[in-house]
Amino acid sequence: MDDVSYDFITGYLRSEHFTGHGVWELVAELIQNNPESFMLVDDSVKDKYYSQFIEPVKLQYNGAEHGLVRDIGIVNLVHSAGDKKDFYPIDYRIYAPNLDGKTKNDHFSEMVIDAVYDKKIKEKHILFDSWYASVGNLKLVYRLGLIFFTTLKINRVVNLSKEGWLDQIDWTTERL
Repeated sequence: MDDVSYDFITGYLRSEHFTGHGVWELVAELIQNNPESFMLVDDSVKDKYYSQFIEPVKLQYNGAEHGLVRDIGIVNLVHSAGDKKDFYPIDYRIYAPNLDGKTKNDHFSEMVIDAVYDKKIKEKHILFDSWYASVGNLKLVYRLGLIFFTTLKINRVVNLSKEGWLDQIDWTTERL
C-alpha cells in the first residue's frame, strides 16, 4: 500500500460518489462475517462553520464543541471482529431532516434492518450510544435477535417485567 500516492487517492475520491451500498461493495469481502463479530452505530459531524448554501448543513449539537454548530451529520454503521482492530464502515446515512424528513433513529433502523436482511450480517451484537437507545430501536434490535450494548440517559425509565424497575434491582455479581 506504500506505493499508492496521495494524488491517486484524492483523484479516486473526487471521481467516485459513495453511497451506503457502494461502501458495502468495497468492504464486503474484508469483514469477518460471524456471530462473534459486532456492529457499531454512531454519528459523526463534518464541521461547516461558514457554509450558508450547502443543503445538508444544519445547526446541530456537536459533542466535541459541547454546543450547537453548523455541520453535516452522518450516521455510521461499522463492523468489527474486534480482535484485529478491524473497523469497516458497512453503511452510512446523511442526517438531513430538512431534505428527507428522517431522524437519526430512522437511519439507525433502516441501516440495521438492511445489514441483517440484505447484507446477511451474521453478527449478534450491536453497540450504540444513548442517543440511539430509544424504545423503538431497542424493540427493533430485540425483534432482530440481536444483543445490544448501550448506555441509557439518566431520565430513562426501564421496566424489567419480572423484577420491577431497573433502579430497584439489586445488582449482584451474578446479575451483572
